[in-house]
Amino acid sequence: MSTAFTFPGQGSQKIGMGFDLAEQYPVAKRVFDEVDEALGKKLSQIIWDGTIEELTLTENAQPALMAVSMAVMRVLEDKGFDMATSLKFVAGHSLGEYSALAASGAISLADTAKLLQIRGQAMQKAVPVGEGAMAVLLGLDFEPVIDIAKQAAEEDVCAAANDNAPGQVVVSGSKAAVERAMALATKAGARRAMLLPVSAPFHCEMMSPAAKAMALALAEVTIHEPTVPLIANVLATPITSPDEIRQRLVEQVTGTVRWRESVSYMAANGVETLYEVGAGRVLSGLARRIERSLQSPSIGTPAEIEAFFSS
Repeated sequence: MSTAFTFPGQGSQKIGMGFDLAEQYPVAKRVFDEVDEALGKKLSQIIWDGTIEELTLTENAQPALMAVSMAVMRVLEDKGFDMATSLKFVAGHSLGEYSALAASGAISLADTAKLLQIRGQAMQKAVPVGEGAMAVLLGLDFEPVIDIAKQAAEEDVCAAANDNAPGQVVVSGSKAAVERAMALATKAGARRAMLLPVSAPFHCEMMSPAAKAMALALAEVTIHEPTVPLIANVLATPITSPDEIRQRLVEQVTGTVRWRESVSYMAANGVETLYEVGAGRVLSGLARRIERSLQSPSIGTPAEIEAFFSS
C-alpha cells in the first residue's frame, strides 16, 4: 500500500500540543530542546504553558507546529520507521512544507526553526496589522474564486490564496478587497464567507517584502536532496533539486497553496494512505473531501503512534 506524509500549517496550533510526546519519549523532548536552543528562547514554554494569543503570533506558531511534527517523526524513526523505503511523497500546507523538508532530511531541524521564525517575522512585518485579511469561502470552487478575487481587487490586492479542497478556497489581500470578495462570493452562491483569525494576508503579493527576506535567508542555508520527493505547494508536482526547493519556497510566500491539486496528484500516482503528521486533523479532513478513496489518519499523539505501528 503506497503511503505519503503531510504536515499541517498555521491554524492547527493549540496550547499543550506535543506535551504528551515530550513526556513519554525522550527523542521527542530533544526536538523541543533543540528548537528552543536554535531560536534562543523557550518556545516550548509558550507551546505548553503560554496563552493562545502568544502561540498564535506567526513567528511562534510556525516553528511550534514544525516542532510538534518533527517530534512525531523522531519517535517514528526511533521505533524503526524508515521514510526512504516507506513513503512515496511528502507534502506540507504552507509552513508545513518546511516541516516536510525537515522530516525528509533536506533542511536541518535547527535551520528549519530559524527559517520559520524569520518567515513569521517577515510576514508580520510586511503588512501592518489590520490592513490585510484572509477569508474562507465555502461552497465555491477555485476557478470561480479566481474571478471573484480579480473583480474584488479594484485598486487593492485580492488573490485566491489557498485552494484547499472542492468548495473550500481562501482569499487573501487588503482588508477592503477581501470584504468585497466575501460579498461577491455570497452573491455567487457561497454557503459561507468568513474572515479568518490571522494576523497577516498570507500567499498574496502583499507578502512580497517577506519573499525577499526569505530569499536572503534561504540563500544562507544548506539544503540537501530530500529522501522522499516533495510535492511543492506552488506546483502541485514533485521536486527534489535543492536549488528548485529554495526557489519554490520563496515563490510560496506570495503564491497560491495548491493543496487540492497536490492531494489529487498523490492519489493519481498510487498513494492510498495519506497520514497527517503533527498537530490537529485539518489536512486529514481535507484529504477525504478531495479524494474519497484515500485513507487519511493522523499521527500526533502517543496513541496514534502506537496505532501506526500496529496497522
